[in-house]
Amino acid sequence: MKILVINPGSTSTKIAVYKSNTNVFLKNIEHNSEELSKYKKVVDQFEFRKQEVLDELVCADCSLNDIKLVIGRGGLLKPMESGVYRVNDIMIRDIINPMAEHVSNLGGYIAKEIADIIGNGVQAYIADPSCVDEMDDIARLSGLPELPRKSFLHTLNQKAVARRYATEFNKKYEDLNLIVSHMGGGITVGAHSYGRIIDTNNGLDGDGPFSAERAGSLPAGQLVDLCFSGKYSYSEIRKLLTGNGGLVAYLKTNNAVEVEKMIQHGDKNAELVYAAMAYQVAQNIGAMATVLKGKVDAILLTGGLAYNKIFTAMILERISFISKVYIYPGENEMKALAMNGLMILKGELKAREYE
Repeated sequence: MKILVINPGSTSTKIAVYKSNTNVFLKNIEHNSEELSKYKKVVDQFEFRKQEVLDELVCADCSLNDIKLVIGRGGLLKPMESGVYRVNDIMIRDIINPMAEHVSNLGGYIAKEIADIIGNGVQAYIADPSCVDEMDDIARLSGLPELPRKSFLHTLNQKAVARRYATEFNKKYEDLNLIVSHMGGGITVGAHSYGRIIDTNNGLDGDGPFSAERAGSLPAGQLVDLCFSGKYSYSEIRKLLTGNGGLVAYLKTNNAVEVEKMIQHGDKNAELVYAAMAYQVAQNIGAMATVLKGKVDAILLTGGLAYNKIFTAMILERISFISKVYIYPGENEMKALAMNGLMILKGELKAREYE
């Protein structure tokens, strides 16, 4: 039961082959930024990235004939429930004409093309994309009907970590109330109630805690004034919110390791900014505790920043009174995708149809 996993990133494409639940091949294909700059839209990179994937598989002597399922990282599609979705023609249409530009859109597209090349009934899938929307209706209201709150989060890793916790403690994910905080280039905090993420911040647009590159929730009136100040174009404002916000705006770096080095060398400003980011993560976790009415079985911290002990310690100091906290560093996206694919092959999970 060999499964091919495809996970496009901003400057790389990760690919892996799993035999059942064992990883037998893993490659991070680095893409030259100059090469990528030739493409006006993300979707225009499709043929280039697909060929890079195929070339790497040939170099590694990985026979496509051995692949029984292809699964890619899901992109910014229509709001949907969590689960595994077969890549169909409707999904490809929405990938080619996306609601928003994001490199994750290419995951399902490349998976479908390679599955078609393999033939023999091999299917392509995506799992738990960032557009998963399981929010309660009460969580959608923002204060202005024109601006409903939206669900965009690190669904794949949040769900995978939540299920991992449940398995470790011999429980069912669907029987638990959990708060999961994914902390990386973007930060999302989700309230998981009996198998559904009933509330979360919109990580795509920078809502919630500020992060390595995102500005987070901002004072609304001041943001309006900034937008109409004449100092910035629309695209420049968008870049301030996502890309040039957070640590980049304050400290000119998106690397948390570098920030911790600054702190160790006595940089008080870096210490304040880092503490403020941890403060806002803790603040959002506290908010999600109220969403779950105080009935929190566990709090799970995950993502790349979960490796940073200084950062997690600052969060723990503020949230430990709510519930027990467990740390699962890293993103684990490749394994999460592979395990979803394996459940499809074994008949333990039924794929959904995208409409």
